Amino acid sequence: MASQLPRNLTPSLYLDRHTAELTAFLQKIIRLRTVNPPGENYGALTLLLASTLKNLGFEVRRIPIPRALQKKTLPDLLSYPRYNVIGFWNTGAKKTLHFNAHYDVVPVSGNWRYGSAFNPIIERGWMYGRGTADMKGAITSIVFALQALQQSAVRPNFNIEVSFVADEETDSALGTGWITQYGKLRADYAVVGEGGEGNAICCGHNGVVWLNVQIHGKAAHGSLPAKGINALEKMSALVLALSGYKRQLARRTFRAPNGERLHPTINIGGVFSAGEGGKINTVPATASFTIDRRVLPNENVGAAERELTTFLKMAAKKIPQCRITVSKISDNFSCYRSPTHPLFIALQASVTRIRRQPTQAMVSTGFNDMHFFAQVKNIPTLGYGPGGVDYHGVNERVRIKDLVDSAKIYADLLTTFQG
Repeated sequence: MASQLPRNLTPSLYLDRHTAELTAFLQKIIRLRTVNPPGENYGALTLLLASTLKNLGFEVRRIPIPRALQKKTLPDLLSYPRYNVIGFWNTGAKKTLHFNAHYDVVPVSGNWRYGSAFNPIIERGWMYGRGTADMKGAITSIVFALQALQQSAVRPNFNIEVSFVADEETDSALGTGWITQYGKLRADYAVVGEGGEGNAICCGHNGVVWLNVQIHGKAAHGSLPAKGINALEKMSALVLALSGYKRQLARRTFRAPNGERLHPTINIGGVFSAGEGGKINTVPATASFTIDRRVLPNENVGAAERELTTFLKMAAKKIPQCRITVSKISDNFSCYRSPTHPLFIALQASVTRIRRQPTQAMVSTGFNDMHFFAQVKNIPTLGYGPGGVDYHGVNERVRIKDLVDSAKIYADLLTTFQG
């Protein structure tokens, strides 16, 4: 009860006193390996997160994705069911502020400093482990911001809605994409716990189009290559032709609020392969490669896809006997909102108060789930969280101070932003 709380206990002071509890919670959820693909331990982690929110007094829905939808979207992963957690704290306010974070993590490779990426170790103020930075650290900061408000008996200016979601590391279709379309959210504003960090607040991000390009050749005996059509040679010529497209993209710009000039990019061959039947003494009949096309906030994702597909088909026609099939893997929209909105001004003030340094607006070159709230729900949305180092890489880590600061910033925003 509030009357039993220490006098003058503020959310910030509570967080300073409970840093060990905060780090223990993050270690606990990192040990639950929610690697995607395939989607391990989603059930166990969402039960833990739902229970955590219930203990904070939230109305909680732990929603399984309908099997028919998962079969349509991820037919090979039906033995790994998807769940999203949505919590709501009705404080009696007129408006609702939503916090969003994904709980899936990317697979692990390489040799980690402390052996296992899922045995989180703290050294010199940093926690190492898969998901520390991307983005179980943000889940932890959100949970402890809410706990700090309740334990210090400080009532926020908003109702608070929270979503912990699946599958952001694939395409978000069954995570934030699903909840913003079917989750019956009540949000008026949203903060996604990544994109911005430190002294930078994310007010927009690039979109992306992922394509797969398959080259169709003709198999033949390796001693008679003239009787075949070498798909690898045709693919190599097509990849070289894309250099011209790269130069074309380099002339386009988007100026971010911090003065940075962004350019659309393409990354070729994140995945590339030969087809079935490959053998050292066989002319390769098929080859394929992927293209990652980043789309600026002032570009259109659909137009970017059409333009790139047209370029590929025209380039293939100029290469003798080069026949291709272009298929879309997925896309994600870009988004941007000017840093003059009251939500940005309030979050900027909170970051400056807690971190005691000037704060700037930035646009992320990567994409995250901001655009679902900004476009599907059409509400003001920003990205900010504890961040970290070596996202998706070996020795991913987050600084403990940034976890605590982010929790303080979230609590400060909830008690100073007037909406």
